[in-house]
Amino acid sequence: MAECECLPGCVFFNDKMASIPATAEMMKKRYCLGDNSKCARHMVKVELGSQKVPGDLYPAQVDRVPGILAAAR
Repeated sequence: MAECECLPGCVFFNDKMASIPATAEMMKKRYCLGDNSKCARHMVKVELGSQKVPGDLYPAQVDRVPGILAAAR
């Protein structure tokens, strides 16, 4: 599978995960190099744009996505 188009500019991985590289690599493999449709950050970006992705949203927090989308509408 191809690398997620968001990875080069993803604030989450390029800023927040810099201090824990092993965890970052594990998550990148799962969400950025795997199925990005399961990434909460990607879901919000697709629907609302990258500027609306909360900085504290982890890729696995798909349970937060409906609330974020609803609040934006």
